[in-house]
Amino acid sequence: MFKRLVISLALLLVLVIVAAAAFNYVYQSMLEPADPAATDDYKVVEIPSGATTETIASILKNEELIQNELAFRYYVRSKDLGRGFQAGTYQFSPAMNVSQIAEKITAGDVYTETKWFTIPEGYTIEKMSEKLEAEGLVDSELFLELAASPPDYIRASFPYLQGIDDPDIDYLLEGYLYPDTYQIDLDAGEEEIIKLMLNTLDEIITEERKQRAEELGLSIHEILTIASLVEREAAVDHERDVIAGVIYNRLAIGQLLQIDATIQYILGETKEFLTYADLEVPSPYNTYQNAGLPPGPIAAPGKPSINAALYPEDNDYFYYNYKYDDTGEHYFSYTFEEHLNNVRRAEENLQ
Repeated sequence: MFKRLVISLALLLVLVIVAAAAFNYVYQSMLEPADPAATDDYKVVEIPSGATTETIASILKNEELIQNELAFRYYVRSKDLGRGFQAGTYQFSPAMNVSQIAEKITAGDVYTETKWFTIPEGYTIEKMSEKLEAEGLVDSELFLELAASPPDYIRASFPYLQGIDDPDIDYLLEGYLYPDTYQIDLDAGEEEIIKLMLNTLDEIITEERKQRAEELGLSIHEILTIASLVEREAAVDHERDVIAGVIYNRLAIGQLLQIDATIQYILGETKEFLTYADLEVPSPYNTYQNAGLPPGPIAAPGKPSINAALYPEDNDYFYYNYKYDDTGEHYFSYTFEEHLNNVRRAEENLQ
């Protein structure tokens, strides 16, 4: 009799364990994403103020974001999360599991409608303002005013802006608004966009790069100026450090830089062929007339051009000219005579 009782209890225990395991398996499966393949599908959901766990579970189930309301409620109670839920507008994906959804509501990670914009490398402040205004993100006039004279708190946040005091510079932030792709809130204004771009440049100008600039005996402003020249002159990446080397070589012996991109900056347009009259336009940025670097950057340089300015190629070139073929490359030369020969070669490529 006792033996039978032991066997019966053992069988009951096994059944309980199997049932518990089966329940846990089903429960855990119900916590998985409603649709694991819907990684690019998002739904905006409003969690009202004072909503109970039951109400939230119902909303999520109706939006097909969870598999089972009871499983969601049990999970929330088992983790004691309900009291931490925050009302607001949220963006969820059916590919999110219950844990991820609950964590987002607990953290109050509410959804804000955003927009993306891209600033290409080599853009000037004025081209940026035109593009951003065309996309409905800024008022061009206000953006230019802020770029010319940013508020004191912005200058204070970025120390390398404080040392720039040159009346020849029209836009203090020229070259400092880093070209990249950005995501912003739709209600972000001109100042928020400018700070975002400055912050990105701040991340690019690492301590290592600052130290390298000091080794070269140059300020960040001068490095960005050289980088902007490289950005506007180089069409292919593998020539950036070569062109930077030419710039350093000319600076070292006091030779005029004679960089066409500075003339285009003065003119406010990109001309394929400059005239002699263009080269005589009076401006501090005219490197055909003034020795040394221009007062400041002439465009927004990307990381490759900044690196080229910091680590120029050690070469003997003093001249380069565009090949006018389909490579986007330049001919480089040491002597003026070699340069003239290369100019003739480029002219032949035009025929």
